[in-house]
Amino acid sequence: MVKLHESWLGPLKPEFDAPYMAALRDFLVAEREAGKNIFPKGSEWFHALDATPLDQVRVVILGQDPYHGDGQAHGLCFSVRAGVTPPPSLINIYKEMQTDLGLAPPRHGNLEHWAQQGVLLLNAVLTVEAHRAASHQGKGWERFTDAVIRLVNEKTEPVVFILWGSYAQKKAGFVDRTRHLVIASPHPSPLSAHNGFFGSRPFSRANAFLMAQGQRPIDWKLPEQP
Repeated sequence: MVKLHESWLGPLKPEFDAPYMAALRDFLVAEREAGKNIFPKGSEWFHALDATPLDQVRVVILGQDPYHGDGQAHGLCFSVRAGVTPPPSLINIYKEMQTDLGLAPPRHGNLEHWAQQGVLLLNAVLTVEAHRAASHQGKGWERFTDAVIRLVNEKTEPVVFILWGSYAQKKAGFVDRTRHLVIASPHPSPLSAHNGFFGSRPFSRANAFLMAQGQRPIDWKLPEQP
């Protein structure tokens, strides 16, 4: 069931061997045995770490929980499978991308193209019960994803952390801002996007920083067919 790129396996072995992860596994097994539907499917729980190897991480975007609607979650924060209507927060991300970079919004919500370029699309919690938002919070995932963020923070190469909303900003509060760029703004949710997310220009700012560090910019333009 565990599928993630080998670059993460060694550094995260202490987490996988820790008692809290055993307790988390027991919880997830019990939930399934009770007939509960868990999103995303097991092979995609660590999809963010499988799609973006540790040594290739150049940008981190933090989410909170997977989408809990049918067919939406596939292991990348803010992203949905092709054929699924983009949720409101993602629509606002596309609006800001168009304002910032002049890129027309794609007709799908699959952000795999970003992940393949070194954009770690990491949720704080990696599973959720179907139709029950935040149902797997406080079960151990937060500790695991803290360890993931610490590993990225320890990288020698500068990384851009894009933190939308107070939850993400608090979670990554320990990031070394003397080496990495932190772009913080309100969440793209319709409830808060007009309070400073729109106009924050995270995409061009991230690329300007990467190029100033001698790194390749991210091609934020998503292909029409993911």
